Amino acid sequence: MRDQVLHQVSDQVYDQVWDQVGDQVWDQVGRQVRDQVSNQVCDQVWDQVWYQVHDQVGNQVADQVWHQVQDQARRETL
Repeated sequence: MRDQVLHQVSDQVYDQVWDQVGDQVWDQVGRQVRDQVSNQVCDQVWDQVWYQVHDQVGNQVADQVWHQVQDQARRETL
């Protein structure tokens, strides 16, 4: 009987504590995890996009400069 009463009381206390604190803790932990994952994903995507754009633009600019130098060299030799 004593164990049953203790079990019921502990269940009630747990339920009350969870109702009062659990939602707040869950919201806070959820928000922290969401923010952390969001930051990591954003950082990874930014790095990938930055390097892709950097490589593409760098190659395009290098090609344009190379062609301009070649055109200028041809004009000077004519």
